[in-house]
Amino acid sequence: MNLFHLLSVSLLALGFSGRPLPVKHTAVPAKIVATISIPEESNDFIPWTYDQRLIWEDFQCEPKKGTDAVASTSTTLGIAYEITDGRMTYDISCNFSRQKSWGLMKTDYILAHEQGHFDITEVFARKLNEALQNYVFNKKTFKKDINEIYQSIVKEKENFQKTYDEETDHSRNRKIQYEWLDRIQKLLDETEPFAAYP
Repeated sequence: MNLFHLLSVSLLALGFSGRPLPVKHTAVPAKIVATISIPEESNDFIPWTYDQRLIWEDFQCEPKKGTDAVASTSTTLGIAYEITDGRMTYDISCNFSRQKSWGLMKTDYILAHEQGHFDITEVFARKLNEALQNYVFNKKTFKKDINEIYQSIVKEKENFQKTYDEETDHSRNRKIQYEWLDRIQKLLDETEPFAAYP
């Protein structure tokens, strides 16, 4: 699974004074904008929704050789936030990448396993939303705080994805695979209060 980890911050400062020759002027930061791993809008990415489930036509990458995997799903979890006058607003993205996902053995059963990976990323998008809703803004440390929150959620998601593949043996253990799909659905139900992330 590939993730883009990019943190770019641009600062915009208001520095205009109506006086022709100000004696002293202090620029006051009015807005801070930052992005962590939000891919540019394109036809490559499918945002997660209840209404749109993955289909094999979404998997547009050539199958990888030299692996025993029969499919691979690439998802991204990102955040863009803005601080204006000490108030934070943010957008979270949970996307499937068409160009980095592939399928060799295209059955409904394997597709359900791959959908499970996408659903897990959505669960953690909601956990990120919950963490950010609970974050108490600190103007001195917010950049570090938000990055740490994001990195912590991504690490937890990656570990969860790995456990999913290990315990299901990449979907080969059918009994465990069905148990995991139930588990993922329960997690989606439990995190529903945080599904409406901006």
